[in-house]
Amino acid sequence: MTSTARFQRGAVSTELAVLTPILIGFMLLVVFAGRTAQGEGDVANAAQEAARAASLTGNPVAAVEAGVETAAANIATGSVACRRLEVAVDTTDFKAGGQVVVTVTCEAAFADIAMLSVPGSRTFVATAVEVIDTYRADTESLP
Repeated sequence: MTSTARFQRGAVSTELAVLTPILIGFMLLVVFAGRTAQGEGDVANAAQEAARAASLTGNPVAAVEAGVETAAANIATGSVACRRLEVAVDTTDFKAGGQVVVTVTCEAAFADIAMLSVPGSRTFVATAVEVIDTYRADTESLP
């Protein structure tokens, strides 16, 4: 056995022992980034669905109720557990051809987002605009 071979014994095991925690850390970082992106998508989807539900109602009061209920239900079925959920439904332009704007704000703990013991929290915010159909029936005059 040569002198260099004697000094190289166990080098691969040492390198593997050093690199394994680094590789696991990178994998957890990828999981964390993916779960964060999924949370952003869930909140954006909730805002879009809430705006659509609000635009299909017959009056501004029902639009606000439909928007809040739809956003809460959508978040509940998603992957993000919100510590604090706020839904703002803007019906100032609620008329045929107008629009409804819904903003959903969700504060989620990092531990809930990635199922890792990461401290801190993240606030996801999404806004969606839905145009009210110009030719829809006037539901208040219907029997």
